[in-house]
This record gives sequence, C-alpha cells and structure tokens, in this order.
Amino acid sequence: MIRRNKGMKFLAGYYAFPGGKVDPDDAAAGSLARCHGLTADEATSALGADAEVTPLAFWVTAVRELLEESGILLACDAGGGAVDATDAAVMTTIEGCRKELMAGASFAELLARQGWFCDLRPLRYLSHFITPRTSPIRFTARFFLCPVPPGQAPRLFTEETSEGFWIFPGEGYRRFLAGEMKMAEPAEYGLAWLAQFGSLEDLWTAHADGRHKFHGIIDRIDAFWEHFDWRANRFPS
Repeated sequence: MIRRNKGMKFLAGYYAFPGGKVDPDDAAAGSLARCHGLTADEATSALGADAEVTPLAFWVTAVRELLEESGILLACDAGGGAVDATDAAVMTTIEGCRKELMAGASFAELLARQGWFCDLRPLRYLSHFITPRTSPIRFTARFFLCPVPPGQAPRLFTEETSEGFWIFPGEGYRRFLAGEMKMAEPAEYGLAWLAQFGSLEDLWTAHADGRHKFHGIIDRIDAFWEHFDWRANRFPS
C-alpha cells in the first residue's frame, strides 16, 4: 500500500493502492497497440461497453501507474516472453524508462524503443467504484490485482506518496477499523475482500472468470432516492 502525501488536495494522508488517472495517451492507438495478453474485445467484455473510456486503456493505465508509483513494470517482448528483471541491464533500463516517463515522455514510445509491450496477462480485474455525488472531486476508479514479477520489488517514490509498504490484508483492515489507517471505501473494501483468501492461488482461482467481484456505484441512483417514498413503495396497495 501507499500513503498519499498530506499536501494533496484530495484524500490527503489517506492510505491507498498505487494508481492514478487514465491519461489521454493511454487510450491512443499507439498505446493500445502495445498491449499483449488481452484483446480490446476481452477488455470491453470485462468492463462493459459503457465504460468511461476505451476499456483496454484502463489496463494500460494500470501498467503505467504501477511503474510510476512503485517502479514495477509489467512488460514482455513481441513473442510474449516476460521482461527478465533479474538481468541487471534490464533493471537499469526499467529504471531509466521510469525517469523518462516521470519527465513527460510517452509511455508507448518508451516501450516501443525497447521492443516491449504491456504484459496484461498477470492482471486480474478486482473492483469498480464511483465517487458519490457529494464528493468534492468526482471520478470513477477500476482496481486490478497482479503478482510482482520475478526480479522486481515495489519501491517508494515520494513525488506523490510518503509511505510504501507490504501489509497482510487482514492486518491492514484491522488497522483501518482501529482508526490507525485512514482509507476511502475502495481500499477498505479491497483489503476486506483480500483478507478472506488464505493464499494467492485461492485468490487467483476466484478471479479466473475475469469479472470484477464488487463495486460501489450506488451513486448512480442517488437522484432516484431523493424522490422515493419508502412507505408508499415498500408496501404497494
């Protein structure tokens, strides 16, 4: 998990998962063409045709943001061979890609230069949340799971975060309930969901269907509740 910097204008100091917004470039043809392991149709099937942007772009964002915030790159070559980060030269290249990315370089161009593709095979779609209408900042968020690739490990980068650490899901949820770690609903529910599994294998089996497991989108019917008479409608004559 990471902790958002206390100077941020939204959810400052809250604990969350690495991530960020979908950039326009994530949905560009050049970025989508550098995806391996998931087709555009499969992404649409998982998210639905009414997704806010081109569905496959969410997976591109997940890969890019994971590199930006944790230094981990899910990548492979054109044949599907995973990038070997146990090779020191490859790890140096990954670190260089992150530096250029943070300086404003195009993620798709950085991948193309190395002959790499976003390796989407390790990712599993977890959940979908939309902020309530009362939130000062509105956005929709999609969450994914993935194992850490061999030879790589998450690191703390302080551009946007002040802490970064591994934690058992059940322990993280306990700390949330104890008031020791502030979290918004997506992180809270995500930890509670993960805590019920005894192993990564059990979790992966539960997600083999490629569908998300829970969502927080009740805000879509907020307007309906404003004019809903519970007494009149709960017991119709």
